[in-house]
Amino acid sequence: MKILSVIISSAMLLSACSMAAQDNSGSNNNEKRERHHTGRVIYQDDFTNTAAETVNGVVSVKSYATPRQSYGNRGGYDPFVDDPFFEFFFGSPRGGRRQQQEQPKAEQRQIGLGSGVIISGDGYIVTNNHVIADAERLEVTLNDNRNYSAEVIGTDEVTDLALIKIDAPDDLHVIPLGDSENLLVGEWVLAVGNPFGFTSTVTAGIVSAKARNISAQFGQGARGIESYIQTDAAVNSGNSGGALVNLKGELVGINAAIYSSTGNYAGCSFAIPTSIVQKVVSDLKQFGAVQRAYLGISFMELTPELVKEKEIKGTNSGIYVAEVQERSAAAEAKLQKGDIIIALDNYPTLSTAQLQEAITKFSPGSKVTVTYIRNGKRNVSTVTLRNNHGNTAVTRPDTPESLGAEMADADETMLKSLGLSHGVTVKSVDPDGRFAEAGMKKNFIILMINGQRIDKADTVTKLYKAIRQSDSRDKVMFISGIYPDGQQAYYAVPLND
Repeated sequence: MKILSVIISSAMLLSACSMAAQDNSGSNNNEKRERHHTGRVIYQDDFTNTAAETVNGVVSVKSYATPRQSYGNRGGYDPFVDDPFFEFFFGSPRGGRRQQQEQPKAEQRQIGLGSGVIISGDGYIVTNNHVIADAERLEVTLNDNRNYSAEVIGTDEVTDLALIKIDAPDDLHVIPLGDSENLLVGEWVLAVGNPFGFTSTVTAGIVSAKARNISAQFGQGARGIESYIQTDAAVNSGNSGGALVNLKGELVGINAAIYSSTGNYAGCSFAIPTSIVQKVVSDLKQFGAVQRAYLGISFMELTPELVKEKEIKGTNSGIYVAEVQERSAAAEAKLQKGDIIIALDNYPTLSTAQLQEAITKFSPGSKVTVTYIRNGKRNVSTVTLRNNHGNTAVTRPDTPESLGAEMADADETMLKSLGLSHGVTVKSVDPDGRFAEAGMKKNFIILMINGQRIDKADTVTKLYKAIRQSDSRDKVMFISGIYPDGQQAYYAVPLND
């Protein structure tokens, strides 16, 4: 019944369009048409030209990873069976040395499916970070079914964007970059992607709203920078990372989220605007990490209740400064608690989403003009933005290399002498790395990290990535191990920025 109703509706729409075309055939008034590359004349309301110009610039992105193996007879961590210190001091609870059970070799399996947008002829593709998170291997399929392996150039959890690259011929179809700031509410847009694995899918809608913060709207905690374009173009699972384009065929957003009680499309789709995408992609390509600027304030979005409570005058909307951090850009600008920020340079900041979108345009070291209301009067101050460390230095990628250690599987002879069955040796420690900051010395044998046995050097890297990508506010590696002289040690290695 549902399929039938769609067919009837489509037929009625085609009939109506045909009649409209016939009605206009004898008149030159307000007739806007152009010739498609096939030679067919199309009218303004026909999306076929835009679809044809963009569908080949959107790819399918599949992510693969090896399922994490469990340890112990119960498939989890048992402190009496799996704790190496229990084994070292008390022996195996089953008597004799514990024998590690044979585990079948795990094979990679697909863990994610999404979309991506080709943004340059040399193979750079932008997608969502959540599409490629936890992936050990990425596979990109073009619209003509050509397959390529992809490498990750850089990721940014804060904006949920990622830049990947394929080595492909020069005939890649590039979707030109448009300006999302010129989008108007009510303007037609198309979403291009691979919903549910159906490739080359195009849906149409209008711009429903701009600078939308969906976490704040629905009472959820902060999820990062959110200043979405809201549309009613149908977007579903698999569309993530796909293109939102205007009728000129220009990229104006990267589809990222929907709001739905069922998990499927329910009328609200959200895309990351190109005003954010452009800066993030440029930084990832050049530095491998986003050069993110900070003003250095705690703030609240102005509400009617807050206006009344604080007896605010001069504006009814803006960013209320709740606290100014020491040695910050805001402190340099002499901002004070109670000030209402209404603009950065020429970008309005009347909401949290607008402030987030405005600040992403700048880098540490950028000089910006802050416009604010104090005691009902408008004020302007110039400030040099800084990074989250309070300076203007270039931010490098926070990768496993930041641990600052060379690691290798522990020597079997050493393990036997200590009565252990597994471990990873820290062969050297960089004095500027995270391990050194925690106090770890070389030759330390890592046995456990956050309750998981460590028997391979690459397991440390995998755990690092898993912790960094977790939703935990305090991201820490709790490491236990032993030195060759038998001295046991524990280290807490914070991974927060």
